[in-house]
Amino acid sequence: MTEKPAGKSTRAPRKRKPKPAESAPPLSRGRLALRWALRGLGAVAGVYGLLVVLFSFLPPPINLYQMGEAWRLGGIEKDWVSWEEIAPVMGRSAVAAEDANFCNHWGFDMAAIRAAIDEGGGRGASTISQQVAKNVFLWHGRSWLRKAAEAVLTPTVELLWSKQRILEVYLNVVEFDDGVFGVQAAAQHYFGVDAKDLTAVQAARLAAVLPDPKERSASNPSSFVRKRTRAIMAGADTIAADGRSACFEG
Repeated sequence: MTEKPAGKSTRAPRKRKPKPAESAPPLSRGRLALRWALRGLGAVAGVYGLLVVLFSFLPPPINLYQMGEAWRLGGIEKDWVSWEEIAPVMGRSAVAAEDANFCNHWGFDMAAIRAAIDEGGGRGASTISQQVAKNVFLWHGRSWLRKAAEAVLTPTVELLWSKQRILEVYLNVVEFDDGVFGVQAAAQHYFGVDAKDLTAVQAARLAAVLPDPKERSASNPSSFVRKRTRAIMAGADTIAADGRSACFEG
């Protein structure tokens, strides 16, 4: 028989029992509310992000303002057309009227904003990109919440959409008369033609009613609208000549 070495124990070492995990202290009501608020904000941001991606190639459906006008008026006129179905002069006229530096900014025209501040806020500085963000995704009004959402959505749209797509969507959702939305419906409503057949004068007239379509008429223009039409026609020619229409016509 083999002898066991003296002085060494033959018993297996005793296993230590794991200490029970300490439970985390319960969150306070304030921290719990903050956590759920952040989750809700993340979910909203995710939905808007998905919509921005989808509308980069799909026509946006009816928006909140259009739904309100449809309820108020009992119906609205709107008819989506692609960029190829819109007269090129209409795009130039809209840019000349509403956002002459459309091709040169990333969503916000800082020069126009500074000019508006210097003039005491009496003039508008909203770009076409901002108007698209508001009209497609948000609601009308001057609340700080809407302004903050617009400030986030505008550069997102600029990042994910081409300038041509932004202008295409703008011309399809903007209001040209009470309950008349989009350039196709407006061309038919005012002149009985399709958007692709608009003349330079007709396109400038449509642009001249912006941004106050409920008070101005393209078919029965006031002296102000006639004067604005002439200025828009000159502006459209200028941005074509100096290259400021290249981003959406190229």
